[in-house]
Amino acid sequence: MKTRFRMLMASTLLAACAVGAMADETPADPIRTQAMQPIASDPVRTQAGAIAGTQIADGVRAYLGIPYAAPPVGDLRWAAPRPIVWDGVRNADRTGPECIQVLRPHGINHYFGEEATSEDCLYMNVWAPAARPAAKKVPVIVFIYGGGFTIGSSGMPNYGGADVARRGAVFVNFNYRVGAFGFLAHPELSREQGGHSGNYALMDQIAALRWVRANIAAFGGDPDQVTIVGQSAGALSVAAMIFSPEAKDLFRSAAMTSWCNYRDTMPTLAEAEAVGLAVQQRLKAESLAAMRAMPADRILALQSESQLGANVAGIRIGGPIVDGLVLPEQKASLLAAGRINRVPIIASSNTDDIDILMSPFGHVATLAEYRATARSAFGADADAFLKRFPAATDVEAKTMARTVAHLGGFALASRKCARDQAAIGQPAFLDEFSRKHPYTPGVTFADQDPATVGAYHTGDIPYWLGTLDVYNRLRRTRDWTPYDRTLSDTMTDHLIAFARDGRPGADWPAWTKRSPREMVFGDTIAVRRMDSARLDWLEAHPIARTPVPPRPAGPRD
Repeated sequence: MKTRFRMLMASTLLAACAVGAMADETPADPIRTQAMQPIASDPVRTQAGAIAGTQIADGVRAYLGIPYAAPPVGDLRWAAPRPIVWDGVRNADRTGPECIQVLRPHGINHYFGEEATSEDCLYMNVWAPAARPAAKKVPVIVFIYGGGFTIGSSGMPNYGGADVARRGAVFVNFNYRVGAFGFLAHPELSREQGGHSGNYALMDQIAALRWVRANIAAFGGDPDQVTIVGQSAGALSVAAMIFSPEAKDLFRSAAMTSWCNYRDTMPTLAEAEAVGLAVQQRLKAESLAAMRAMPADRILALQSESQLGANVAGIRIGGPIVDGLVLPEQKASLLAAGRINRVPIIASSNTDDIDILMSPFGHVATLAEYRATARSAFGADADAFLKRFPAATDVEAKTMARTVAHLGGFALASRKCARDQAAIGQPAFLDEFSRKHPYTPGVTFADQDPATVGAYHTGDIPYWLGTLDVYNRLRRTRDWTPYDRTLSDTMTDHLIAFARDGRPGADWPAWTKRSPREMVFGDTIAVRRMDSARLDWLEAHPIARTPVPPRPAGPRD
């Protein structure tokens, strides 16, 4: 028996040594499990009920999985969010489930672990600095995720707010309904809801902002210093809030990254209702009640999807519509009439964003292709284009083509927003993010090639929010440098200043026609003058977009 015991102890020691050896090979900046402790000052009293959170590193207070509206299930599927109240103290120590959507393959860049998924998903998360006197309220940043309006979750760690709170602001994010559950319009729904339907996702966002307005002071946040920030579909959501009368006075500034668009044409209510009837027909449902009684996965299965490897040729459902309530008219009409929530904005884009894929120039690989694309895009003006955007070799042609795609894409869109802001007497602060992540040698993903990806769509978000380390959470994918951390700190501080003051710092000038400058966040941080002459030419000669091809597993959040 003693001999067996000694053998067992020896094998245990060998295993321990092996673990120790493995520990020596772990990333230099691993995500560590943080001690979660009760907060002495809890519970926090909100209008809905009392909440108890947890204290994490550096005294940051985290309140995760707070319900901001009643579960949108049963008769509340395809209905405006309803208030919720509870008795006792609610334990807010974990994020709520993401709203119904396709799930992420595990080999993609933005896989950070599986999340629970449910229709009962209207939850928010609040990160606040260490307790401070009630008189010293701090600015509030509310983040709205992207994902093409069909995927996305506030529970994704790259959207977390601990670092923002550590640097002196309250950070809020939340789930909103996506796809068919967030945007389905239908004649029966319109009759039920007073002549409008659809835009439930936007109604969720407004409900969350109203919750913030009513309750954020209890967490130390200033309800008069709220900035809303969105990326991709989140940026279009922020634009919808700027144009929605329902969101009036719920925020004092707004930031849009990838991309700012004040003039996109949205489907009308009649067009969206026709889609809803097509959904009903595909479901073989005899009534709205029958559609509400169906399991969610049957509805999700017929929804068109080209993200995360789910190439489903179904019915396209997702995105804001002109419903007559949340968005009473097209944005261009509202802008012309001055019916817009007048707030300062940040308009941000990345140098290797999806505007590259949306342009015919984004697919150019040779000088011959570059010249052929120019003639196809500009016809008789091709020679003038080639003089302004010259290239003499295949390498120069490929580089210049990507520059054209970006300048004629999100860079031009940002400048248009800046001009529209100037017309209503509000400032716009523009920036371009050009820093390529420092990938760990040999790392692979199903949805991007680290050798060629550049400053990709969503690549700026971990810098804005200080969530760099989550990219090494499950496996080492980045070798972050001290400069990356400095860049992230700088960008986060600009965002907090924007929430606090309505401007992102004295060293970041507002765009003006006379002095069209933008901030560049890249391998250096600098202010530069925009290339107005080239932007003017491309604005006068718009490039028709090409459909973004389905990607094997490319997330847009």
